[in-house]
Amino acid sequence: MDFAYDARTVELREKLEAFLTECVHPAEPVHHEQVLAAGDPWARPPVLDELKAEARARGLWNLFLPDPRYGAGLTNLQYAPLAELTGRSPHLAPEALNCAAPDTGNMELLAEFGSDAQRDRWLTPLLTGEIRSAFCMTEPEVASSDATNIATRIVRDGDAYVVNGRKWWSSGAMDPRCEIFIVMGRTDPGSDRHRQQSMILVPRDTPGVTVRRGMTVFGYSDAPHGGHAEIDFTDVRVPAENLVGAEGSGFAIAQARLGPGRIHHCMRLIGMAERALELLCRRALTRVAFGRPLAEQGVVREWIAESRVRIEQARLLVLKTAWLMDTVGNKGAHTEIQAIKIATPAMAEWVIDKAIQGHGGAGVSQDTPLAALWAQARTLRLADGPDEVHRASLAKRELRRWS
Repeated sequence: MDFAYDARTVELREKLEAFLTECVHPAEPVHHEQVLAAGDPWARPPVLDELKAEARARGLWNLFLPDPRYGAGLTNLQYAPLAELTGRSPHLAPEALNCAAPDTGNMELLAEFGSDAQRDRWLTPLLTGEIRSAFCMTEPEVASSDATNIATRIVRDGDAYVVNGRKWWSSGAMDPRCEIFIVMGRTDPGSDRHRQQSMILVPRDTPGVTVRRGMTVFGYSDAPHGGHAEIDFTDVRVPAENLVGAEGSGFAIAQARLGPGRIHHCMRLIGMAERALELLCRRALTRVAFGRPLAEQGVVREWIAESRVRIEQARLLVLKTAWLMDTVGNKGAHTEIQAIKIATPAMAEWVIDKAIQGHGGAGVSQDTPLAALWAQARTLRLADGPDEVHRASLAKRELRRWS
């Protein structure tokens, strides 16, 4: 394994670092002010469109897609350090580069499994950033950590499918530019438990679709990621050609979609932890308590040292996972994908928590990004599967080696 950056990665990192310094970080307070002025937590501040135009002009666009027909053609190992940098400003940088969830996973899904007509209609405007999308899998009435529990029905009726069910935590659905929902539901309840589910494309304006409410994340709207919604689908009729792939392939498609996404999430978490550690160090060097700087307090030094150790450990594991995905594919990297999903959010949560503690009251206020960073890190111990599910699966795989 060689994790040294190649020439293209070095070039893109330099461009991205400059973009963050010159454009993104100065835009953070502007974004906050524009959201407050709009009076709508899910409003789309104009500064986002300005950042997107600048990123595209600088060649920092669709970096996440490995297929050169649609994106930058980077490997997972090439994209990983770029995703890390975007994590330093997770509320602005990913969308500015058109690399924000859930659109990233939805674009990967359409690129790999969508028909030509589906790609023309939905993938193309997603690639250009004209629209956004939502992913509708989780449901309020069942334990969605087990995706085979999903109860939403997708029933064939002539040349159409009819969708009935309720979804929540439908990421992306609160964005005013969201035009398409990718909905997972059951087409054949009598089939094998992993062949019962299918995915279908439901335009937002289809009759029977009702967005009931936006879901907050520890009180935050999470608007830059499109927000999250609770949605009713009541006798929603869409053409049969809106089915993604074949009937019964929904579970497999979902697993394929989540693999690269976990790399993206985990590298952004490392960037979030890096920014938190930087803020902690700056605070420790300038803040005086009990007659000396915080940086001279033994407990603060322990936080700083332990943060560096934990960040480096997580980064190496994620880079190994990215390398494996490039060389042996998602299945060959399954153990490592689960390992990073367990380890990285916990690492970032710990580091951000220590930075909050070092800032005192300022750490939980709106005057630093730390509270919002912590909320994101804590949430990612649930998103894409809770820790406990990954631990149980990982343990089973480890035990099989010795049984």
